[in-house]
Amino acid sequence: MIPMVDLKRQYHNLKTEIDAAVSDVLEQTRFILGPNVSALEEEVAAYHGLPYAIGVANGTDALLLALRACGIEAGDEVITTPFTFIATAEVIALLKAKPVFVDICPDTYNLDYSRIADKITAKTKAIIPVHLFGHPADMAPIMEIARKYNLKVIEDCAQAFGAKYQDKKVGAIGDVGCFSFFPSKNLAGYGDGGMVITKSETIAKQVKMLRNHGSSKRYYHQEIGYNSRLDEIQAAIIRVKLKKIDQFNAARRQNAAAYCAAINPKEIILPAAAPGCEHVYHQFTIRAKNRDILAEALQKEDISSAVYYPVPLHRQDVFVKLYNASEKLPVCEKCAQEVLSLPMFPELSQDEIRLIADIINHVS
Repeated sequence: MIPMVDLKRQYHNLKTEIDAAVSDVLEQTRFILGPNVSALEEEVAAYHGLPYAIGVANGTDALLLALRACGIEAGDEVITTPFTFIATAEVIALLKAKPVFVDICPDTYNLDYSRIADKITAKTKAIIPVHLFGHPADMAPIMEIARKYNLKVIEDCAQAFGAKYQDKKVGAIGDVGCFSFFPSKNLAGYGDGGMVITKSETIAKQVKMLRNHGSSKRYYHQEIGYNSRLDEIQAAIIRVKLKKIDQFNAARRQNAAAYCAAINPKEIILPAAAPGCEHVYHQFTIRAKNRDILAEALQKEDISSAVYYPVPLHRQDVFVKLYNASEKLPVCEKCAQEVLSLPMFPELSQDEIRLIADIINHVS
């Protein structure tokens, strides 16, 4: 069997270091906002060349707290992509604001900046670009639009830790960067976890307060906040992996190159890497008109594949009901019918890649 991601292989490679890190936390018995959380925050901030990083409970909370820290309120509008996991838009709706969906680029699956200006109104307060599948969104024109209309930019980097756009790491370009450490991510814990990074002291202080019940001093509360603290054991595990993230991402790029060399592109659209972008291939996602037939052929050989995402957000029942949505976004709708993500993780072998490619080539 070839899974989408093999967490056991990586754990066995890092077992000695991870077991020692977890054991140390258990010995210290400092489980909430302990030294590993503080150290990881410093290390992630330094990795991105920013002064502030705040650990939170998960990637969804990272987005939610970032929006609140940026002043997003009920009645505001936030522009984002319809082609992503629901959390990106869910957090907007949770604040009683409105997600405004803009169609995507057909090659990178990211927000199409050329369509943003048409969706801006007097209620628009922010843009959330998603660096989908590990490929950076086109941030330069997005930032230009944001400056022109005085909008906040919250980068959803859940799938893109370490990716670069014009030699700058994603998350360090907008006002805020938000990360997930869900187990399948390219930098991951063994449970939920998230991080917010920013160059703004004001935003950092607000996120730090919101994650801890709206309190900056114990038992004194300035805001209605959340219980959204990164777990100390998860922080210890992630610290072990952070040391190797560039190595892991390089292995993903090598695997992607092997896929591209082995798959016949005649009937398949392979992932693109735009000039000036360093892709980290959280997913290796192809497009094919016979997507479902390919998935069935792989499944017969006990090889996993996945569709990210079968229903764009503007077509999800919850948003149709909430906003009476009826607009057509043809690019993402077409992509949703054709995308197929193949197994991708640093430890994937060349033999496994060739086997997967042979099946795809045979079916295509």
